[in-house]
Amino acid sequence: QVQLVESGGGLVQAGGSLRLSCATSGSFLSSEVMGWYRQAPGKQRELVASITSSRTTNYSDSVKGRFTASRDNAKDAVYLQMNSLKPEDTANYYCFANIGAVLYWGKGTLVTVSS
Repeated sequence: QVQLVESGGGLVQAGGSLRLSCATSGSFLSSEVMGWYRQAPGKQRELVASITSSRTTNYSDSVKGRFTASRDNAKDAVYLQMNSLKPEDTANYYCFANIGAVLYWGKGTLVTVSS
């Protein structure tokens, strides 16, 4: 059974940085696309960043230039470096991985940015 576990969330002041990590476990071949969504209270889930196995990245306009996604293919792990954080970045951040025809999700890690 595939599991994704996020870590690295927390409380940070505006302008600060955090690095989220997402580790996978279970038996599977590889994940073509991994990445991060976020969901703020009362808002829809939003795609933040995605990265393919060849390390092609895609970012939402709201985080371009501030967030960087990376991955370790040997570990099937994905990371999100978040710089210049803003209060509007406050949300639960969920990592995802598509493995075969299935999309797997982590349970999320909370990021809170204070003004």
